[in-house]
Amino acid sequence: MTRIDLPGPPSRILLIKPSALGDIVHTLPILGLLKRRWPDAQVSWLVGSAFAGLLEGHPLLHEVVRFDRKRFSKAWWNPAALVELVKFGRGLREHHFDLVIDLQGLLRSGFTAKLARSPVRVGFANAREMAWVFYTHRVPVASLEQHALERYLLVTDALGCGRESIEFRFPLNDEDRAAARQLTNGAVRYAVLIPGTNWPTKRWPVERFAALVEPIKSRFGFDVVVAGSAGESALGDRIAGAKNLCGKTTLRQLVALLEGASLVIANDSGPMHIAAALGRPLVTMFGPTNPVRTGPFGRDDSVVRVDIPCSPCYSRRCSHTSCMKWLSAEAVMNVAEEQLRRSPNDETRMTNQFRMTKSE
Repeated sequence: MTRIDLPGPPSRILLIKPSALGDIVHTLPILGLLKRRWPDAQVSWLVGSAFAGLLEGHPLLHEVVRFDRKRFSKAWWNPAALVELVKFGRGLREHHFDLVIDLQGLLRSGFTAKLARSPVRVGFANAREMAWVFYTHRVPVASLEQHALERYLLVTDALGCGRESIEFRFPLNDEDRAAARQLTNGAVRYAVLIPGTNWPTKRWPVERFAALVEPIKSRFGFDVVVAGSAGESALGDRIAGAKNLCGKTTLRQLVALLEGASLVIANDSGPMHIAAALGRPLVTMFGPTNPVRTGPFGRDDSVVRVDIPCSPCYSRRCSHTSCMKWLSAEAVMNVAEEQLRRSPNDETRMTNQFRMTKSE
């Protein structure tokens, strides 16, 4: 890895990772490594407006820069949106960033890096949509068969920040945790089911989630809740015997809900990555995607999948989705039992590598 020589220690850093939820979670350790290398630097994070709540109030961040993708995408035909985009770019330039890091690697994010006019703009050499043309320094990626976070760590290596140790920090406060307790009616031990996901092909049949409710209650003695977005509320309604909390939490309340969970069972989704980062006992079902690339970081033992020739296919459409349909509820319960057997107590969990900080 060729080291990037900076003119001097950066005082203002812009980190570009606007989406998606799981990718934002995987970027949290990068924030920590940057601040460890340059503790006096002010780090701003450019993030999609829908995900800003997950980062606002973070103790390591100087500022959250909201990026309204839907609004700015109209700039090519809507004069008002174009004016807003121009003002947004001017605002970035006025920050006088010494270093911009684009971990999104798309045309839009690369162009945004260029708008900031930083003397050092770092991104991946294989960034898609020719985003690499906007960077002053390009970090090579030898293989695509590596976890997203491992790829991000190539950037911190190149910047001399290293990769030790990996920490996931979420800016929770007492109000977030109190809201989660209220939503669960003060349950001491509960399981969270997450039946939604952004690809239909990644969705384990909701009937299988419903089949887990009684065994979870009878074998483990847990209450059961369902979490997800408002658009997934209809899925939650189909899981009888579980309290449907879909659409009833903010992002930070969702983190607090997962933080307190005794068990999380989830599709390949953003909330799954939050649960993995929090170190919760976790079971996650994989089919069309490869857990090597997008699985729960450092939690290979939580993945359950069926080994068939066409998986992973990375397809959002499929005529049979056998990779998901052939996963049985009993197979998921077996992994859940193993996860609970291995799970450390709460005191140990709070001191392991997946640490959180509390921000008042």
